[in-house]
Order: sequence, then structure tokens, then C-alpha cells
Amino acid sequence: MADELMLEIVTPEKMAFSGKIEEVTIPGSEGEFGVLRGHAALLSSIDAGELNFTKDGKKTYYAVNTGYTEVTTGKVTVLVETAERADLIDKERARKAKETAEAKLTKLSKEDVEFETIRAALTRAITRISIAEKHT
Repeated sequence: MADELMLEIVTPEKMAFSGKIEEVTIPGSEGEFGVLRGHAALLSSIDAGELNFTKDGKKTYYAVNTGYTEVTTGKVTVLVETAERADLIDKERARKAKETAEAKLTKLSKEDVEFETIRAALTRAITRISIAEKHT
């Protein structure tokens, strides 16, 4: 069993977080799951949602987009399209993205090629707003 747990949150643009933590909760595609030191190895896909971790007894919250996570002995690697710390989310920009996506969806049918892309953008915007409002 590992004595410590490292977390890395990686996006295509940057390393959003890297450090030792006590625990992490991840929005897996099959449901939210937590990882503590000594967790069994696993691979999981991630849905857009709230990722949070505890470091030095303090919780930190991120809005993450889809991706994957790998848990190995003593390390959790989260590879996601985007990761925004709750206190850094631009709520106004997220609200505008939500409004834009809602307006576009009203003009599209479910069979339209763009429908799922716009629906995913709406989900991301709603998630970002929710996390920013709950944790800032």
C-alpha cells in the first residue's frame, strides 16, 4: 500500500494540478467514485462534472470535461479536455455560453449533425455555473 497519493490533472494545454492529496472524487462515466491511498488500480472514462480533492484538510473543486483517469499505486492521473478550478471560473462567460447553446438548440432538430455537440456545450456551461456558484 502506498504511503501517499499523488494527483495530476492534465489537459491538452497544461498541467492543471499536480501534488500530494488525501483523497479525490471523480465524475466517472458510470458514476462518481472516490480514491484514497492504497486504492486498487483502475482505468475509467470521465463525464463532464465536478472533480474535488482534499489536500491538507481543505477541499478544492474543479469543473472538468470528458476524459479518462488512471489509478495506479500511489498516483491518480486525470486526462481531461478541460479543467477549471471553481474559484477561477468566469461565471459571466459561462452564462453567455449557456444562453448561446440554448438558443442554438431551439433551432436544431435531434437529427441535426450539430445537435449533440451543442447539447454537450450546454451541459459544460451548466456544470461550470453550478460549480462556480456552489464553491466560490
